Amino acid sequence: MSRKASPGLPLMRRLLIMAMSAFTTLCLALVLVGLWAVWSYRGAGPATPDGKPAIVMLRKGAGLNEIAGALESAHVVRSGSIFIAAAQVTGAARGLKAGEYAFPSKASMARVLADIRAGRVVRHQVTIPEGATSDMVIEILNREGALSGEAATPPEGAILPETYDFQRGEDRAAVLQRMMDARDKLLAALWAKRQPNLPISTPEEAVILASIVEKETGVARERPQVASIFVNRLRKGMRLESDPTIIYGITRGRPLGRRILLSELQAPTPYNTYAISGLPPTPIANPGRASLAAVLDPPTTDYLFFVADGSGGHAFAATYEEHQRNVEKWRAWRARTGK
Repeated sequence: MSRKASPGLPLMRRLLIMAMSAFTTLCLALVLVGLWAVWSYRGAGPATPDGKPAIVMLRKGAGLNEIAGALESAHVVRSGSIFIAAAQVTGAARGLKAGEYAFPSKASMARVLADIRAGRVVRHQVTIPEGATSDMVIEILNREGALSGEAATPPEGAILPETYDFQRGEDRAAVLQRMMDARDKLLAALWAKRQPNLPISTPEEAVILASIVEKETGVARERPQVASIFVNRLRKGMRLESDPTIIYGITRGRPLGRRILLSELQAPTPYNTYAISGLPPTPIANPGRASLAAVLDPPTTDYLFFVADGSGGHAFAATYEEHQRNVEKWRAWRARTGK
C-alpha cells in the first residue's frame, strides 16, 4: 500500500532554511558592525574644520558619558557611543584624566583614548628671567591667562628664575610654590658644596650677594669674576659700591631711566652699598643658577674693581690705579659714541 508524503516536511525545511538565512544575515551584520567599530576605533577620525588640533577641556570629575559627549561635540570622535564602548572594553573607563587636550585632525579614537588615559594634557609654559624682582614675577604670573587664582608676592630672592610648565586652570600660587621649592632645592645643594671660609655665613646672605652679581652683569661668562670681586671686597672690609643696590632702594628694581644722582650715592639708605658696609638687608632680585653658583664657588682672583668697557662687558682691575685707567677708557668711549 502506498504512503502519501508528510505535508509538514516542506514546511520544516522552509523554516530551517529561513532560520539559517536569518542567522547568516545576523552573523554578517555582526561582522559588519564589528568591522565598523574596529574601523571607528583604529581608523582616521574626523577632520577638524581648519586642519588645526581640536582643543577640548575635560573637567575634573567628569564621567565617561560627559567625556564622550564633549569629544563628539568637538568632532574629535564620530561616535560617543563607540568611544564609551571602547573605554569599557579596554579598561580605560576608570582611568581617564581631566585637563586640556589638543587632538590632531583625523586622530584615531585609539589615539584619543590613549592620550586621555595617559593624561597627555597641553603643557603651557611661563618663563621668569634671571634678575626679575618678586614684584615682576607676580606680574608675569598675572599675565598668564591660562592660570587661575591669586598669588601673594614672595620675599625677594625666594624663587628660581627658569621656565616652568603648568596646566590650564592651575592655581598661580601652586606654580609660584614650585618656583620657590626649586630655589630652595638648588640653594641647599650649592650651599652644601660651598667653598670654605667664604665671607658669607648663611644661605640667605648667599642669595643677597648672588642677586647683586645678577644685576651687575648680563654676560654669563663674567659672573664668576664679578662674584670674586665682591667676595674679595667683603674679605677686605671694603664696601661693595654696587649701583644696582642703590636703584633697588629707589625703585624696588625698576629701571631708573636716568643716571644715579650724587645725592643718591651719598644717601645713607639700607640699600646704598656706597654708604653702608657689608650686604644690604635683602636680595635686590631673584638670581639665577649661575649667579648662585658663582658666589658659593668663586674663582680665586685679585680683582677688586670693574667698570663697563663699551662692549656690553666689563674691564676688571686689581688696583685702583688700573681701575682708573679703565674708567678713563670708558669715559672716552661714551664721549666718542654719545652713549
